[in-house]
Amino acid sequence: MGNEILLSEELISNKIYFIRNQKVMFDSDLALLYGIETRILKQAVKRNLSRFPEDFMFELTKIEYDSSRSQIVTLKNGRGSNLKYLPSVFTEHGVLMLSSVLKSDKAIQTNIQIMRIFSKVRQMLLDTTDLKIDILQIQKKLENHDKNIELVFSYLDELSEKKENETPRTKIGYKK
Repeated sequence: MGNEILLSEELISNKIYFIRNQKVMFDSDLALLYGIETRILKQAVKRNLSRFPEDFMFELTKIEYDSSRSQIVTLKNGRGSNLKYLPSVFTEHGVLMLSSVLKSDKAIQTNIQIMRIFSKVRQMLLDTTDLKIDILQIQKKLENHDKNIELVFSYLDELSEKKENETPRTKIGYKK
């Protein structure tokens, strides 16, 4: 790593967005992290377009871009309203493929960090999915308990009604 300053996890994870049901990063954010201009990143991708199929990288539609602008609080680093071209976004696999296109030491180290963050995000999603499943199971048990408690109370009500409506029984046996 040498003199390279590691980027913080927070900085990288704040640049991961959810578009088209995928975790993606904007071309301008990646260029910023790699320490290059966005146009240079776009040129490198354009020269190697066969390496970036639709599930690795895609260009946002105008509607998606406008929607992302409303979700992203700060619109600096090339994402102003006067864009000449719509931004491209890279999925996790696309970011990984960028490492074969951008060969500087900084790009390689940045890519390693980004891949680690993507892995952490994936693990967090898996962990929350497990939690959701556990919560659903607990809810189901509680619903069953509620039903059982209701049943017990209805039986108690029936018993108390029988007790109230019961006529005194005549005693049998020896009389004193």
